[in-house]
Amino acid sequence: MRMADKVDILVIGGGPGGYTAAIRAVQLGFTVALAEKDELGGVCLNWGCIPTKSLLHAADVLREINTAGQLGIEVGEPKIDLSKMVKRSRRVASRLSKGVQHLMKKNAIQVIKGDAVFVDKSVDKNTVQIGGETITAENVIIATGARPKNLPHIEVDGDRIWDARSAMTPAFMPEKLLIVGAGAIGVEFASFYNTLGVDVTLVEILDQILPVEDAEIAQAAEQAFKKQGIEVLTSTGVDSVKTKKNGLVAEISGEAQDFDALILSVGVQGNIEGLDLPGVSHESGFITVDATQQTSVNGIYAIGDVAGAPCLAHKASHEAIIAVESIAGMNAHALNKQRVPGCTYSHPQVASIGLTEAQAAEQVEIRVGKFPLLANGKAIAINDSEGLIKTVFDRETGALVGAHMVGPGVTEMIQGFAIAMGLETTEQELLETVFPHPTLSEAMHEAVLSAFDRTINL
Repeated sequence: MRMADKVDILVIGGGPGGYTAAIRAVQLGFTVALAEKDELGGVCLNWGCIPTKSLLHAADVLREINTAGQLGIEVGEPKIDLSKMVKRSRRVASRLSKGVQHLMKKNAIQVIKGDAVFVDKSVDKNTVQIGGETITAENVIIATGARPKNLPHIEVDGDRIWDARSAMTPAFMPEKLLIVGAGAIGVEFASFYNTLGVDVTLVEILDQILPVEDAEIAQAAEQAFKKQGIEVLTSTGVDSVKTKKNGLVAEISGEAQDFDALILSVGVQGNIEGLDLPGVSHESGFITVDATQQTSVNGIYAIGDVAGAPCLAHKASHEAIIAVESIAGMNAHALNKQRVPGCTYSHPQVASIGLTEAQAAEQVEIRVGKFPLLANGKAIAINDSEGLIKTVFDRETGALVGAHMVGPGVTEMIQGFAIAMGLETTEQELLETVFPHPTLSEAMHEAVLSAFDRTINL
């Protein structure tokens, strides 16, 4: 089929934000083309969110086997086949990428393979070159995502020094592993490799792991990781790294230590290089946008990781809807980033939405509620009772301004608080909500009760 040389909307990038934008645009009657230089689904589907969860699920199963004796189930010594774990994670990613391909065909979206480069910007048209082809679009949505940051003194080589992609497809199982950066990615890899029996050291330059999380929740997670055998070093930097034949030497706080491999996970930067953006404003590697996701140039929009934090797939998908509906002249609802839930799929899991206790205390007078999972019947029954649920309310208005969790299943439960915040549910409504018994979610209710000195089971 001959490529159209003119469309209403050109989407650059086929990740969660990009393909969502393309589909929504078709639904609204626009002619659409999507440019993607790699696999459809983007980093999240192919090399991030999805395949890592496959690996982490394998680790969860191993953990269940190792603790089965506590439940009266005797099993033999489990055998770990890392290559099979990796192969399955790749199959999962491939299946879902093919699913996105199907969605493109189903919606008659023209997919163009190749790098996209702006070659001209007229008053109301954008001309973009993609893989030797030229296409003109009235509107362009940039959804090029982000890539891992590097450090000047630590260069990823894919051999002994890994980025996230290398860490998901390792050529060998390390005995000693150093992870530099304790955000969500670093913590997830620490949890995965530790469960597989690797001696893991997790280093964070800031004063807490999971720096965007509530301090108390991060501390609870850190204590759990240490109990599992992970060495956690905060307020600590890695001064130098030197590779050798069978590993590397890292100088940490003046002490040289030997490791088999290192994972570098110190954040991301937006993919804006090579686009030749026509006057589009950007700052610190991310494109600046307004409430409609439009850039400083009319007709050019940016969504997802390339448009800045939080760098989350679900945030990108919502920004995609906002951008397309704004182009359509609809009254698109601007994204409230404080109501975007964040999740870390370690063991224990961490999930949050809204303001931390410290952030909220700077803005309003607050009420704080807490409930430990040690007092939750379901958590005790499933032999996984390490965790904490925390709620933060505006004392004057009763509004829920933050919710923070660490423990089993919290990445699923956080949506309950997300819905509550989205509907602007009052504290009284949350107090009166009936939660099913026995469930982990009861701890959510108890944390609300706690904020108003009404805790029942503690």
